[in-house]
Amino acid sequence: MNELKNKIEFKSTPVVSAQEFQNVAIDYYFNELGKGIKPKNISPIMVWGAPGVGKSESVYNIARELEVKTGKKVTVLDVRLSLFNPVDLRGIPSANADKTAAVWLKPAIFNFDDSEDLINILFLDELSTCSAAVQACAYQITLDRRIGEHKLPDNVLVIAAGNRKEDKSVSIQMPKALANRMMHFDVESDLKSWKEWAIHNDIDYRVIGFLEYKPNYLEVGVNVNDLAYPTPRSWARVSEIIKTLGMTDNSNILISATVGMGVASEFLQFCKCTDKLPNVDKIFEGECDEVPNDIDIIYSLITAMTIKFKEYIENGKKVNNAIKFAMKMPLDFSLILHQNLVAYLNSNYKSTNQLTMLEDEDFYNWTNKLEEKIQ
Repeated sequence: MNELKNKIEFKSTPVVSAQEFQNVAIDYYFNELGKGIKPKNISPIMVWGAPGVGKSESVYNIARELEVKTGKKVTVLDVRLSLFNPVDLRGIPSANADKTAAVWLKPAIFNFDDSEDLINILFLDELSTCSAAVQACAYQITLDRRIGEHKLPDNVLVIAAGNRKEDKSVSIQMPKALANRMMHFDVESDLKSWKEWAIHNDIDYRVIGFLEYKPNYLEVGVNVNDLAYPTPRSWARVSEIIKTLGMTDNSNILISATVGMGVASEFLQFCKCTDKLPNVDKIFEGECDEVPNDIDIIYSLITAMTIKFKEYIENGKKVNNAIKFAMKMPLDFSLILHQNLVAYLNSNYKSTNQLTMLEDEDFYNWTNKLEEKIQ
C-alpha cells in the first residue's frame, strides 16, 4: 500500500488494492468470528471503486478463504441493486388467509439458510447506482437488517459495493446515516497485486508482459463518452479472446472492442514483437543462452518464463537452467523475474521447504548477485 500513500492523504477512506482489501477483510471477519461474535453484529463493509477493478471478485475470494479458515460453508448472494425495484426487496403484497389484511411475500434475498454451521454473505452490488427508493430499502437492510416483517438471519454478513462519482458512472449520493454505519474501502488497481493474480490465473503472457511494459494501461481514466477502455477486468477478457481465437484479424477487432482502439493498437504492435521471443522451453532445457536486446521482447520473455516456472517448478535441473539464463539478463529485468518467481512461491506454497531449489547454489547466487548490484 506504500505506493498509494500520496492518494490516501487526500481521501477520507483508505485506498487499497483489491488484494489488500481481501486480506484486511478476511483477517477482520476471521478474528471477529473467532471471538464468538455473530455475523449480525459485525459491521457492514462498503467497497468503492471503478468498474472492472475487482470488487465483485474480491467478495467471492473472501468467501472462499473464510470457508477454508472457519471450516464452515460460506455462500454469497449477489444482489445487483440497479436491476431491482423497491417491491423486489420489500416483497409482493398478498391477502392473508381470511382476506382481512395484506401480508408481504418474502423476497428471495431473505431466504437464507440460518444454520450455525454456515455463513452467508449478502453482497449488495451497485449500491451507488440504484434509484433513491431502492437505496432506501438497502439502507434499512444494512442498518436494521430487515425490511418490514422480513429479517436477515443472524449468520449473514453484509458487504456492499459501488462506483464513485469520479469514475464517470451513474452514482447517487449515499445518505450520511447509511455511510456512517459502514466501513469504507476505496479499491484501486495495482499492477503488482494484479500481476500476481494474473500469473496464478493463467492470464496470457502477452497481456502481462504488455502491462509490465506499459503499467499505466492497467486502468485508464476515461472520458464520459468512452465505451471500451482498459480495466483489470477487460484485460482478463483480452486474455480469454487470445486463448479462444489466437492472434487473428477477428481477435484483433474483439480486443479493440474490449480495451479501445488506441490501447489495442499499441498492444497488438507489442504482440508482433513476441514472435521474436526465444523458445522458452529451450531456455529451461539449457539449449538457449542468447538474451534478446529489444526491451519489449525482454518484457514478454520474463513473463513467459515466469509462467513456465509454474510448469517446471519442481524440476530442479530445468529451473537452474532458467536461473543461469536470467543471470545474463540486464539487472532490472533479472530483478523483475526474480520478484515474479518469489511472489509465485509465496502465494502457492505454504512452506518454502517444499522446494529444494530455494537452497540450490544457482538460486542462492542469483539472489546474492541481485542484492549486491541493488546496493
